[in-house]
Amino acid sequence: MIVTDFQAPSLRRRMACWLYEGMLLFGVVFIAGYLFSTLTQTRNAMDNRHPLQAFLFVVFGIYFTWFWAKGQTLAMKTWNIRVVDRQGRALTQPRAFWRYVLSWLWFLPPLAAQAPFKLSGGTFTLVTAGWIVCWALASRLHPQRQFWHDAIARTRLVSSMPLSR
Repeated sequence: MIVTDFQAPSLRRRMACWLYEGMLLFGVVFIAGYLFSTLTQTRNAMDNRHPLQAFLFVVFGIYFTWFWAKGQTLAMKTWNIRVVDRQGRALTQPRAFWRYVLSWLWFLPPLAAQAPFKLSGGTFTLVTAGWIVCWALASRLHPQRQFWHDAIARTRLVSSMPLSR
């Protein structure tokens, strides 16, 4: 499917989709965490914390790469948003994976600041929320109103019409 209308969804709609995606990921985290803890016989949440984080990074990568290569995650279907390349075509697996890696720009700066500045939990949450707001608003500076990680990955979010029944 080639998309010819490159109209970016509104920032409000993209952020609503982003929040909904976060809620859906609770299920992915639950299942992946259960699988990891069962296979590693982890009894305490603080045991194997870093291997669990690495495992979840891989699971999220598989989840997003798979669905973005198909065009949409469940949250994106709900909000009628599709991810395509610059020409409006479906993403290849490598491009979808590159978008996944770049999408960590939503969280990487606050995570990188946590250790050297020894941020407390509340301060870290505030810094993360502030960065997310800044990153989202920075899309207004892009000529097509795309998020900057999409611009770097040469992808774009577009409005998609729901399939007729």
